[in-house]
Amino acid sequence: MRVLVAMSGGVDSSVAAALLVEEGHEVVGATLKLWGGPSDSGCCSVADVEDARRVADQLGIVHHVFNLTEEFEQSVVEPYVASHAAGRTPNPCVECNRHIKFDRLLTRAVRLGHDVLATGHHARVRRGTGTPRLLRGVDADKDQSYVLSMLSVAQLERVVLPVGEMTKAEVRSHARRLGLRTAGKPDSQDVCFIHGAEGRAGFLGRRLALHDAAVVDRRTGATAGTLPAMELVTVGQRRGIGRGDDGGRRYVVDVDVPARRVVVGGEGDVRSGWVELDPATVTWVDGPRLDGEEVVVQLSAHGAPVPGRLVQRADRVAVALGSPQRLVAPGQTVALYDASAPEVVVGSAIALRRSPAGAAITPEERPGEAEVSPGDLVR
Repeated sequence: MRVLVAMSGGVDSSVAAALLVEEGHEVVGATLKLWGGPSDSGCCSVADVEDARRVADQLGIVHHVFNLTEEFEQSVVEPYVASHAAGRTPNPCVECNRHIKFDRLLTRAVRLGHDVLATGHHARVRRGTGTPRLLRGVDADKDQSYVLSMLSVAQLERVVLPVGEMTKAEVRSHARRLGLRTAGKPDSQDVCFIHGAEGRAGFLGRRLALHDAAVVDRRTGATAGTLPAMELVTVGQRRGIGRGDDGGRRYVVDVDVPARRVVVGGEGDVRSGWVELDPATVTWVDGPRLDGEEVVVQLSAHGAPVPGRLVQRADRVAVALGSPQRLVAPGQTVALYDASAPEVVVGSAIALRRSPAGAAITPEERPGEAEVSPGDLVR
């Protein structure tokens, strides 16, 4: 089998390539040049390209560098900035997987005559006589099925994930046995195109105007101060929000960019039993799930799975959660798993922020009702 391996310069993709070579496949490595600016995240830097090249040399395979900086800017960076400008909190790693790795790169791999694309993600593709399925990785602490939850059947048919059956410790052990230079390299943790020296505030501040905003108490409607850059604020945030008159911690409940207002409340105000999903972003692995169908829901990359139930009416889609959870910031990915086989991904969507009247939160609304109610979904 001819395999193109996406080699990021990290230990997981290095071992993925090594395993495929050991299995006797015709393996070619490819590293993506995605970002032309400074980076220190352990992804997309010049050092990472060099690490990937040297690992490829150790494995005796051909290595290419594909320049996709223009595509990355258009499909990941610009939408990231636009989302913050609109008061949303995007997940650029998910969008990179959606638009770059498993779209542009996969298309190129096929065009170059490769049978499949391999990556170092900690997830699994189950193949048999039926439809391929995306499963959680064996290592629960490193599982990355959440960031791959948008993959379709057509894509899964062309994707292999060699390290999904291994724990991270086993991956590093395998790399050490082979003497790979990436064996002890730390995992990438941050957004690859944001340098630690400037942070998110510095990066966004160079690309859009940052505005101050009034801080409004959800329950009383009283103004409780100001925040200097509302485009940096995310729903659910506690840091930098201070405490209420009762001394309790305050959390961000809503970010209303047009009104230049950040609504805050207590811990009970940032919990809800509903998550509304943007219908335009809903993807299913092998066809839509039905209204009322039970699912397992993961609300963040490392969040605990919770039971849920799909609620679909006309152009509205939501998930009723089995128990109240922290509000999901609009723009974040919601991954959906099979209720009868919770390790199997069935689809995903991006969280949408919309109150029942389609307007911003008002102080009179009771906790949780600003999300979505069953009556709101019926038209």
